[in-house]
Parts: sequence; structure tokens; C-alpha cells
Amino acid sequence: MLTILGFAMIATFLVLIMMKKMSPIAALVLIPALFCVFVGKGAKLGDYVIDGVTSLAPTAAMLMFAIVYFGVMIDVGLFDPIVRGILKFAKADPMRIVVGTAILAAIVSLDGDGSTTFMITVSAMYPLYKRLKMSLVVMTGVAAMANGVMNTLPWGGPTARAATALKLDASDIFVPMIPALAVGLLGVFVLSYFLGLKERKRLGVLTLDEVLVEEKESETVLVGAGSGSGSTGKTVTGGSGSGTDAEDGDEERFTVLDPNRATLRPKLYWFNALVTATLLTAMIMEWLPIPVLFLLGAALVLTVNFPHIPDQKARLAAHADNVLNVSGMVFAAAVFTGVLQGTGMVDHMARWMVDVIPEGMGPHMALVTGILSLPLTYFMSNDGFYFGVLPVLAEAGAAHGVSPLEMARASLVGQPLHMSSPLVPAVYVLVGMAKVEFGDHTKFVVKWAALTCLIILGAGILFGII
Repeated sequence: MLTILGFAMIATFLVLIMMKKMSPIAALVLIPALFCVFVGKGAKLGDYVIDGVTSLAPTAAMLMFAIVYFGVMIDVGLFDPIVRGILKFAKADPMRIVVGTAILAAIVSLDGDGSTTFMITVSAMYPLYKRLKMSLVVMTGVAAMANGVMNTLPWGGPTARAATALKLDASDIFVPMIPALAVGLLGVFVLSYFLGLKERKRLGVLTLDEVLVEEKESETVLVGAGSGSGSTGKTVTGGSGSGTDAEDGDEERFTVLDPNRATLRPKLYWFNALVTATLLTAMIMEWLPIPVLFLLGAALVLTVNFPHIPDQKARLAAHADNVLNVSGMVFAAAVFTGVLQGTGMVDHMARWMVDVIPEGMGPHMALVTGILSLPLTYFMSNDGFYFGVLPVLAEAGAAHGVSPLEMARASLVGQPLHMSSPLVPAVYVLVGMAKVEFGDHTKFVVKWAALTCLIILGAGILFGII
């Protein structure tokens, strides 16, 4: 019964938000509360919610201060060179912009944290998508898939969990998986290429005059090549592979961030770069808990870059909307996960999935695990899957001669889809900053993310890794 109710609760949530009948925050709170009553444990709802909030409180704190930190870094111009590099490559060609989004998300994902990846990627690319009237769900989908592949890095979380659950060395799991993951990342780049071609075809012929339409709600300015007035008459055609014929000097002036904004701190550029590099190193080396690192980092860069209190208040106010939206979503998700785990729905769903595996599939348990990782990591947290389900699957595989290493590698396959799960706090950073409805993102990304997972699985089998 709990198994049916668990799947019914998740299905109800997904249907309602995809049909836009409820907001994600309302659905994350009200639907699990209702199902908790159906299960007959309504009296314990408070305990489940408190447990969920307690478990996700460090994540919410990390996101709050990470948004402030990276928001300030964007304000002061730390990422302007990266943006200029991407834009120089992308020009005003939608295809190049989508590919650039995938490349940027993959590079920034090296820090192992999805939230920071999405904050940097969206902050860099959002203004350009808006000005060219490109699809924002393409941006969120491509970024989520690229980050999902890179999330398998040993310091990203899933690999470490698999290693801990099965008592293996993380490098023994990850290193042999590199060829299959590289194929998966290449698949994301190829997919972004075709999605970009589709966007180029949809948008048709663009001129810089059209690109330079003023948007009062944006704090950014798109500066055209040449005179800067947008009257050069150069075009970006739907069939052009290069976007524009601007000279190199003109390309360098084609930027999406206002080069004269009052918050720039060019004299502190290397200080900010050093602090950011130190912060990311500390995250990877686990010198301190991530929420503490971002709390300290945000306080430091605010104080140094904006020594006057009114300026600090202005920067905090500028990023308050993102902080409130994301932290609110995380605490709402705590209700969902708290009820799922507290009522025992997750455990029953996991056991049911394991029990329905035919006996004859025993020798192919690695393949089965790879396939199961798609729905299971989407419908439950990584902790639930790697510590609750994977050991059971690994035990079944061992009985048929399948090594724990193969099982651990196969369990990583579902990560590109997992990064768009409603149970992943980082995805709310992505859709919140991109101003995309979660339901729209889900409808767009699920099929492509699942395809990316299957590409990784197929490559792993082909290379003899899984």
C-alpha cells in the first residue's frame, strides 16, 4: 500500500506542476501533507517536516550565502572575462550560444557543486537569451544535463556515496568510467548543437538593431559592434555558421554585461579571483562545511568590495529575490522528502523495484542497475538510492558473479536525469534564476536527460566498463 501511495504522491506532484495547476512550493507542501493523512500518519506530520527541514537546513544556508557570494562576484566583474570569451565564440548565433552554455556549465561544474554551476551559468547567459528571445528552457535543460554528467566527479557526491555504500575506493569507480562519461558529455554537446540549430531556425534572421531592444527590467546592456548604436546593419542569418562578419576588434566590444556599471571593482579583481579559487579549493578539499565556507566568503567579499554599509545593504537587496525564492523552495522540498522518508514510502518503493526484477536478469544486474538508476535517482534523493537501494542491488549482483565495482559504476548512469529531479535543491536555483517554470523545465529536459543517461550506459557496456 505504501508503495502505491508513494508513486501516486510523486505522480500527482509532477502532473500538477507540469499542468501548472499548482506552484512548485504549494505542491511540495500540500500534496505530501495530504498523502501523509491518507497513510494514516497525519499526527506525525510535524515530526516528518521538522526532520526534513533539519536535514536540508545546511543546504538552504549554503544556497542563501552562495547566491549572495556569486551575485557579488558578478556585480564586481569577476566573471566578465569568461562571459566575453563565451560571447566572442557565440557572437549572436543561437546555435553557438546554446553550445556555449553547455561548455560553460561543464567547465564550471568542475567545482563539484550544482548550485554554484547554475548560478554562474545562468548569470552569464540569461541576458543574452533574453535579448535574442531564445528559449530559456533550452538554457536550463542544457545546463542541467552538462552538470549532471559532471556531477559524477569523485567530489561531486554520487561517486563518493557509491564508494561508501559498497566500501570501495572512489577512484576505482570513477577513473574507468571516464571514457563513458566523456561520450555522455559529447552527447550533451551534440544535442546542444541541434537544439541551437532549431533555435536559429525558429528565430530566423536577426540584426543587431533587433538584438539591442531596450529591456528596462534588465540590468545589462548588449553593446553592438562598430558605432555602439546598433545601426551597423550587420546581420545574423539563420543559415550562417559564424553569426556575424565583425572584425576581431569589434567582437571584443560585443558584450552582455554593462562595462560601466557602478558595482565594478577592477582594482580588486585579483583579490576576488584569489578568494574564489581558495573557496572552491576549500570545498573540494573539505576544509570546512560548505555552508560555513560560503557564509565566511560572502561576509568577506561584501566587506572588502563594499566597505560602506549602505552599499552592502544595496547588494543584499539586489539578490534578495533569488535568495528568498530558492531557500523557500528548499524548505518546501523538505516537507516532501520528510514525508517520503518518514512514512516509509521510499523504503517500500525501493524494495518493490528490487523484487520485480526477474530471476533470469541476475547475471545482468549491472545493466539492470544502470536502467533503474534513471527512475530511482529521479524519484528519490541520492542518499536514499546509494545507501538504501544500491547495497541491495549489489548483493543480488554478487550472487550472480557481478562485481561491486561494476554495480557502482552502473549506479552513476542516472545522474544527468537526477539533476532535474524535484528533490534536488540546485534545480530550483536553476529555474528560479532563469525565471522558468519548473513544469516547463521538466517537460523539456526529461526526455533529453534520459537519452544522455542511456548514451552513457551504452558506452559503458561497449567499452566493457559496465
